Amino acid sequence: MERANLDWENLTFQYVKTDYHLEYYFKDGQWSDAKIVESDKIELSIAATALHYGQECFEGLKAFEQKDGTISIFRPDENAKRMINSAKKILMEPFPEEKFLEAVNEVVRLNRRFIPPYGSGASLYIRPLLLGTSGIVGVKPSHEYLFLVFVTPVGPYFKGGLKPIDLLVIEDIDRAAPFGTGDVKVGGNYAAGLRASKKAKDLGYNEVLYLDARHKKYIDESGPANFFGITKDNKYVTPKSSSILPSITNKSLQVIAKDMGMTVEQRPVDVEEIFDFKEAGCCGTAAVISPVKSITYRDRKVTYLEDDEVGDVCHNLYNHLRGIQLGTIEDKYGWNFKVPMD
Repeated sequence: MERANLDWENLTFQYVKTDYHLEYYFKDGQWSDAKIVESDKIELSIAATALHYGQECFEGLKAFEQKDGTISIFRPDENAKRMINSAKKILMEPFPEEKFLEAVNEVVRLNRRFIPPYGSGASLYIRPLLLGTSGIVGVKPSHEYLFLVFVTPVGPYFKGGLKPIDLLVIEDIDRAAPFGTGDVKVGGNYAAGLRASKKAKDLGYNEVLYLDARHKKYIDESGPANFFGITKDNKYVTPKSSSILPSITNKSLQVIAKDMGMTVEQRPVDVEEIFDFKEAGCCGTAAVISPVKSITYRDRKVTYLEDDEVGDVCHNLYNHLRGIQLGTIEDKYGWNFKVPMD
């Protein structure tokens, strides 16, 4: 197989058009078979519920070329389940888990020449998307849907892998309301967070750290990522809230942390606890782990890292998870789904 003519070592985390994407249509109570499409454009009614009433949800996952040359997708079953949960919460027709797994396998196979080579530091990002397509003017759920999935080769979210970030706790903007849609992956959550992220960046920080909308006391998420803290007595502490998207990366890191002898606590985390952590991090599919250099809360600032050095715990967690994804560490959990390329 001849690979696409790309500078694999210097890819950024940006969209690159590939050869094909897949489309599935829900109509008259059933999902269609896959339609292979070369264009990266879709046709949509100007009155589609996805455009007017936010009936859309999505996922993000990655495929990797492993050390032995095989191709694997990291925990796609978890993404399938999470997307079903997102769809149900905003009254969309869920895309079945079995078809989801078939779709991500097929879209990777179809675009095999865009899979970055092992050792390049890059990966193939997979973006499944579910849209309400019925042309409806009144506020009601769609009765027709489009599920599509495309891929794009991406470099590391931060060049050089682990890059410490500075967080600002913002209290006058909420990402999600209690009992709202904060626990599912819908576009409205990200639109709601744009102001806060811009405010933090304008003030010289990398990202925002949200508190819960009800009490303004407990940590929720950091921008588009889950948050965790490492205590001085070797505990991995991560917030528990109905407004937090359950990160598959965070779920994986919790398992690895336990195997490393750490105690894992998923519970409400008071913002004052940031001053007692020895390390902290943000985690998600894009960056895996972003070690936290500092957190500023009101008129106080706690600094965990000096001179952009990375703490031992974050470094070990990152290396272990990346090792599993790339096949250099045994996948004893069965997280890697091999893609049959023949």
